[in-house]
Amino acid sequence: MRSRRGGRRQNGETAELNITAFMNLMVILVPFLLITAVFSRLAILELNLPGSSTEPVEPQEQVFQLEVIVRSDKIEVADRNQGLLGIYPNDGDGYDFDAVSDKLTQLKRRYPDKTDASILLEQEIAYDTVVQIMDTVRVSVEVEVGEDDAKTLVRSDLFPDISIGDAPSLAGGV
Repeated sequence: MRSRRGGRRQNGETAELNITAFMNLMVILVPFLLITAVFSRLAILELNLPGSSTEPVEPQEQVFQLEVIVRSDKIEVADRNQGLLGIYPNDGDGYDFDAVSDKLTQLKRRYPDKTDASILLEQEIAYDTVVQIMDTVRVSVEVEVGEDDAKTLVRSDLFPDISIGDAPSLAGGV
């Protein structure tokens, strides 16, 4: 007769854990997650949202505060303190983003240290228009011709710190 200790049978073999399927999953999953994490960071644009309207307002000296107001029929470039600086109508071909860019480039030359701008939008502005006006306000793209007639695109920052809000209603509008 065999004697049993503690009523348990001892098994001479140890069980092996098969992790091949798990390793195959990690080999595919880790690079995929790393790649998508990098691309998702490149697509983020940080915006400055306006603060609460219940905060007390302290009187400040009059400084240049750029506002780009996008309406269904025009784009207005204005200084919050001085008023309207330019109107660019929306004709049948769409908004004139090149003329707006030229005006913003002039303003950047006049105020080189200014980096913030407010984009104010009416309710029914198309998303594509919002993206185009944000690009127009943030960056200026100019073509420079070199000595050997080679053309190069030169990008320069205009007003990269963008705040977005609602456009004020027109005084006589509906």
